[in-house]
Amino acid sequence: MNYTLCETRKEKRFCPALHARICAACGKHRELILDCPSDCWYLRQAREYDRFRPELLEDERWFAHVQVGEDVLDAHSVLLEDLLESITQCALGNSSLRDRDVIESLTARVRSFETRANSGLHYESTPPSLAQLALTQELREVIGDYEAESQEVGDPHLHDSDALKALVFVLRMALDRSSGRPLSRGFLDFLRAEFKKNGSHASRIILP
Repeated sequence: MNYTLCETRKEKRFCPALHARICAACGKHRELILDCPSDCWYLRQAREYDRFRPELLEDERWFAHVQVGEDVLDAHSVLLEDLLESITQCALGNSSLRDRDVIESLTARVRSFETRANSGLHYESTPPSLAQLALTQELREVIGDYEAESQEVGDPHLHDSDALKALVFVLRMALDRSSGRPLSRGFLDFLRAEFKKNGSHASRIILP
């Protein structure tokens, strides 16, 4: 019996996305047309195999020209944790959210702060979907709340350049953990696992 996904090879393994058996070669469709559940063993294996993607360094969304030093990460570790937690909470509240939505929202935030850091102009693009709109608003509020709380306790003002670097760091983490495929949830699954492991707190998510 041949499964209809390819109609050429004999079925060999069960696919939890289709609730049917497929051949091994049909696995190439994972996260493209197959919306694979996070607990799929084959998906987990593929993620480990595809972890290193050198082409990311050439991706314009990597913002390679932005230097993110340890001094910024140390000084604003709470901001990084708050950003990661907000993304996780958005994902928990919206099962349709994908890595692609997170990456596009973060990219838009980075470009906005890059414009502010370089020219002082405030530019906001309109997210193309409700999911991205909600996440973008959440990221905006996280940064605003962090800056307000820092001022209340007398900490130094959060410079646009530092907010930019924090966002770039999270964006690079998202790009690195995602497969880059349209239905990928690799980054979001990583965050969920870290929050579950650390008792639903961001303070111990691994940062450089």
